[in-house]
Amino acid sequence: MAKASTTEVFNCTPEQFFKIISDYEKYHEFLAEVKQCKVLKTEGNRKLVEYNVSVVKSFKYSLWMTETAPTAITWEFASGDMFKTSVGSWKLQDEAGKTRATYTVEATFNMFVPGPIANALVSVNLPNMMSSYHKRVKQLYGV
Repeated sequence: MAKASTTEVFNCTPEQFFKIISDYEKYHEFLAEVKQCKVLKTEGNRKLVEYNVSVVKSFKYSLWMTETAPTAITWEFASGDMFKTSVGSWKLQDEAGKTRATYTVEATFNMFVPGPIANALVSVNLPNMMSSYHKRVKQLYGV
């Protein structure tokens, strides 16, 4: 199983950051690899979200996103082209009016991928993704 995790402090409240990470259909506006996101179904605090992503090649997958506002979003794999499994989370903590956000993901692939390569695949985009979230916070909240 490939794993990646990172923690960053964002210059906004957990409530504000939660609004960004739970607004799936706007991901394409600030995450370069996301071409489209659609909420396919909502069941209480769970949403089935379909992602169209382009990283090296284009692929599609759906995740069940479980929202616990404003402190967490967890997800589990529903279907898709590339992954066999994918679970992960955003955990948000207030840190003096800012947000300490921990992003974690674990995935297995439909094809054989050697361990070090699998880990690189799930973590290679983390720095760019976090940078995109920082830019989005600044764009929306001007801080």
